[in-house]
Amino acid sequence: MNEAENISVHGKRLLDRRNFMRNAGMSVGGLGLAQLLAAESTTEFSGKAPIRPSFDPDNPYLPRHPHFDMPAKKVLVIFCPGAVSHVDTFDYKPDLTKYHGQKPPGMPAVTFEGPSGNIAKPFWDFKPRGQSGKMTSELLPNLGALADDFCFLHSLNTQTSAHPQGENFLHTGFTMEGFPSFGAWATYALGSSSEDLPAFVAINDPRGLARSGKNNFGNGFLPAAFQGTDFNAKNPPANLRRPEGYTSADDKSTIELLKQLNGNHLEKYPGDANLAARVASYELAGQMQLSVPDMMDLSKEPESIHKEYGTDSGSDLKKEYAKNCILARRLLEKGVRVVQLFNGSDPAGGNGITNWDSHSNIKDTHAMQAEIMDQPTAALISDMKRRGMLDDTLIVWCTEFGRMPFLQGNGTGRDHNPSAFTCFLAGAGVKKGFSYGESDEFGYKAAVDPTSVYDFNATILHLLGLDHERLSYYHNGLERRLTNVHGHVIHDVVA
Repeated sequence: MNEAENISVHGKRLLDRRNFMRNAGMSVGGLGLAQLLAAESTTEFSGKAPIRPSFDPDNPYLPRHPHFDMPAKKVLVIFCPGAVSHVDTFDYKPDLTKYHGQKPPGMPAVTFEGPSGNIAKPFWDFKPRGQSGKMTSELLPNLGALADDFCFLHSLNTQTSAHPQGENFLHTGFTMEGFPSFGAWATYALGSSSEDLPAFVAINDPRGLARSGKNNFGNGFLPAAFQGTDFNAKNPPANLRRPEGYTSADDKSTIELLKQLNGNHLEKYPGDANLAARVASYELAGQMQLSVPDMMDLSKEPESIHKEYGTDSGSDLKKEYAKNCILARRLLEKGVRVVQLFNGSDPAGGNGITNWDSHSNIKDTHAMQAEIMDQPTAALISDMKRRGMLDDTLIVWCTEFGRMPFLQGNGTGRDHNPSAFTCFLAGAGVKKGFSYGESDEFGYKAAVDPTSVYDFNATILHLLGLDHERLSYYHNGLERRLTNVHGHVIHDVVA
């Protein structure tokens, strides 16, 4: 039998000279196109090549170099869930007093929670502060006294007026869940200089988690090692207490043995990032058994510090929050890269009782939150400044959106305002006694230099020496970023 008869029809077509040349030409062209596309895939729409930090999964917290040199090496994020009213705190609008009690011109008749009422002047008087003469309200007198150290951003705006989505957007750049938080991005990029503490710590409010829960400090699709470790002065990390009859020497020998066994196990499964992250987490927990008890012992702080922060005065919630503020400073002193300090809680909402969400009785509810937050937060910033920590630490005070210049239909509260709100920066790399952007004459919409949350996060990354357009993680076929495909650095606030 002729061997050619055993070849299929398709096989014979491949052996045909004309078809062979056609197929070969298309194949070579396809290879060339693939090479060109591969070259293009290393750049983003911005034209910049992505920078995916190179780290050892076995040692994910080792410090890494930033993209460029900037003064800020660590970050303290002070987050106030519930939406602090900018027009009652830091954004002075005389027209609110001028038009008090009148219907707001050109503003919506219905907002997030229903019909809008009349314009309301600030519930607290504003006064000039410091050499800059910055006008801030008597609601937060201790923070107001530090206005010369702050860089205010008055034209922030966001994409949503719902709290969970607002918290997600502020911290992750997306309204949906499942994306990495700012702290996760920062520690993914930079690691940590602390060997026996987490790179990223979330200090939750004494009352519990904020509305979006752990998504505010989650790792999303980044390796699990970069999620925030949450605890506070009242509730230390779980499962770290040494059993009765178990000595420190026993602890050390056990940790060494586990390290050896884990190392042997990792050798069998190289490249398994989840396994490596879990092992790294367990090893860090072992180290924390030795370091955290000392870190949590606030009795070692002098009486003057406790008095300055307010751990011995005011409401019980204020005392606990003040202890959280001292803990935040101690963590940063020990080299923790990102500390996220929460002032407010409650996944189910709280209407101004457990957070700043003051839809009714704003005069009472905002005053209650301010009593908890003002003195301890101001003391924390002053203490860090006195110790020289602001030379390499960036402070970010923020909330998810603002509140309306007019009252709600109930006549006692202000509704959500995503179109204008105020946050401030302080410390390393930031201008002092400076205000950027403006809302309109009523504080209703961003009017001068509107600033998106993308811009805000891009600027914070820049102050850490990170290019927000290049810091990325390849996930599901996309180069993902904290700022998605948006954002511009606000160079005017950089010192």
